[in-house]
Amino acid sequence: MYSDKLIDHFRNPRNMGRMENPDGIGKVGNPVCGDVMYLYIKIKDNKIDDIKFETFGCAAAIGTSSVITEMAKGKTLDEALKITKKDVVDAVGGLPPIKMHCSVLAADALRAAIEDYRKKKGSGNDKPKDS
Repeated sequence: MYSDKLIDHFRNPRNMGRMENPDGIGKVGNPVCGDVMYLYIKIKDNKIDDIKFETFGCAAAIGTSSVITEMAKGKTLDEALKITKKDVVDAVGGLPPIKMHCSVLAADALRAAIEDYRKKKGSGNDKPKDS
């Protein structure tokens, strides 16, 4: 049912846990299945310097959360925004059709965290302001 890679990320999640003083927080959920995902980011030099997640849900939700943190870390905000649900599904070696919504949650949480960061910075882009 699940790939070895997804099972590995579920059993040994990377970047799991709450982050102190994140620059951006993304919170998403799926009311149908009850999964809830929090994704925290720290930004340095326009890149995702650190990223963590807390996910309350099934193995697929936890596994895709772990994978997307690895995919996004070190990327610029614009590069991270280009990560799609298909990218997440491909990265975990596929998902059963009934679990595809988990990949959407992971991609949506990343977008929400970046949007939160940009809103806090008071701009729609991530270019540094002149001092």
